[in-house]
Amino acid sequence: MFIEKNCEIHLARRPEGLPDSTCFKLVSQPVAELKEGEVLVKNLWMSVDPYMRGRMVDRKSYVPPFALDATLEGAAIGEVIESRNPSLPTGSKVSSMKGWREYFISDDKDLQLLPQTEIDDQAFLGIMGMPGMTAWVGLTQIAELKKGDRVFVSAASGAVGSTVCQIAKLKGCYVAGSVGSDDKARYLQEELKVDAVVNYKTVPDLANAIAEACPEGIDVYFDNVGGQHLEAALNLMNDHGRIAVCGMIDQYNSTAPVPGPANLAQIIVKKLKMQGFIVFEHWEHYPEFVQQMGHWIQEGKISWKETVFEGIEQAPEAFLGLFSGINTGKMLVKLS
Repeated sequence: MFIEKNCEIHLARRPEGLPDSTCFKLVSQPVAELKEGEVLVKNLWMSVDPYMRGRMVDRKSYVPPFALDATLEGAAIGEVIESRNPSLPTGSKVSSMKGWREYFISDDKDLQLLPQTEIDDQAFLGIMGMPGMTAWVGLTQIAELKKGDRVFVSAASGAVGSTVCQIAKLKGCYVAGSVGSDDKARYLQEELKVDAVVNYKTVPDLANAIAEACPEGIDVYFDNVGGQHLEAALNLMNDHGRIAVCGMIDQYNSTAPVPGPANLAQIIVKKLKMQGFIVFEHWEHYPEFVQQMGHWIQEGKISWKETVFEGIEQAPEAFLGLFSGINTGKMLVKLS
């Protein structure tokens, strides 16, 4: 099968500060004929995630930076539409890191078959994929969550944060979260049954608002934001508290060094554990996570939301929307 028009999104320039549409370029090019052992995959869904902002900078990190004038990468769900590989027959649903494009050819080494389940395919980019796994790893492996813990979550309505809130509630914890709109606050309180919510965009004093939301202090802080949220949480941490540092979206678009919290001495005084983590280093736990999350979903104990853009050409807008907080739950792009 010869694909004459395969649309892709390339990185046109490296952003300084907040990215804009000029950082991206829509490119169309053909896809070659298959060789023996290869498959042709049509992407159905792709993910955009805040960590991708870091890969737009030409610096050493835990993953290589995106190359200029080359296709961006990210998690995607696709379907094999032509196969010369018996292990992946036509019709197979697969996950990959070959997002930001409509079609691609693979020799199967970079593909993962989706498990047979009634859960929607795109859930493996969200609640059953990297965001859900990140929430589970951060709570169970890094923060060592215990029943009765007082938990605070920043960016609590996002794909990771909303899952953190639900897992913590299922584990018998008090949960407070920070969000950026009243609609998101209602979602957390009315649907996810979070105990207290702070709208950081409307409160006059963030530190006081978090203190009111966490009257018995914080045992576990799941940090997606950094900045003022981290500084406020440090003052409220209980002795031997644990901080799982998942992200620092507050700094991703900074053009100059950002001053650190002025109260890091609280780590010593309160005997705190503060650890950053990258979920890919914990992927050996994925089968355990899938079993547990699948069980919760079947029992109706976990819910999730998706914000969906349509078409490959909308992928940059979806990505940029992460930094203005337009999404509730997982931000996705539907390609089919």
